[in-house]
Amino acid sequence: MAFTSGGPKGPPLFLCPFRRCVLKGPAVRGKTTEDRRLLELLDPVAEAAGFEIVRLRLMGGDHARRLQIMAERADGIMLVEDCAQLARALNPVLDAADPVAGDYTLEVSSPGIDRPLTRLKDFEAYEGFEARLEIDRLAEGRKRFKGELAGTDGGHVAINLEGEAETALLPFEWLVDAKLVITDALMKRGAEARAARMDVASPLSGDEAPEPIVTSPARSPRKPKPARRSGATDSLKDQKD
Repeated sequence: MAFTSGGPKGPPLFLCPFRRCVLKGPAVRGKTTEDRRLLELLDPVAEAAGFEIVRLRLMGGDHARRLQIMAERADGIMLVEDCAQLARALNPVLDAADPVAGDYTLEVSSPGIDRPLTRLKDFEAYEGFEARLEIDRLAEGRKRFKGELAGTDGGHVAINLEGEAETALLPFEWLVDAKLVITDALMKRGAEARAARMDVASPLSGDEAPEPIVTSPARSPRKPKPARRSGATDSLKDQKD
């Protein structure tokens, strides 16, 4: 294995033989079957508009559900204007396919500073930063891990475990939750990213979240249904990024 500085501190604590780990896609981007079907529908639309969906969650019960989409541009930036642009691109597809039963609200936001890690490249981009990971089965008697990210190796995520000398190699497809931990180092990186954004566009000021951007009511192509509000918001956490 080849790792840069800050990589594994010793031999792997445990790993899954790669031949047995067919990458079907972890649950970190879409948690439920419904989430994953929506990702299959919306991923190509987002990509065509110049964005990548970081995570999708359809939350709530049978009524007043919320379709939350975290996304970013290829350069990692996601301004309020970008959220509005992506919402406008997704709305016609959602209206035509009508994949969600009942009334719901579409929310498009940035991932935030303590962002979820949902793609292998996220673990590479944030190598050296602290994270919490959770897998869908027991490994060495545990499902949750906290430590310093140490890059990736094939289809595995490497993490230097807190309080232990070994590095764990976790199969990417086992992950059900992965999120950065807010530290001084992460806050510093966020401040640098915010300064860089100011050269691209005027970022939000203050700690108040922007008003949702409301689009025209959506109607099912099969039969009329209650209006669906569509909002695009830049994550409050990301304003501190």
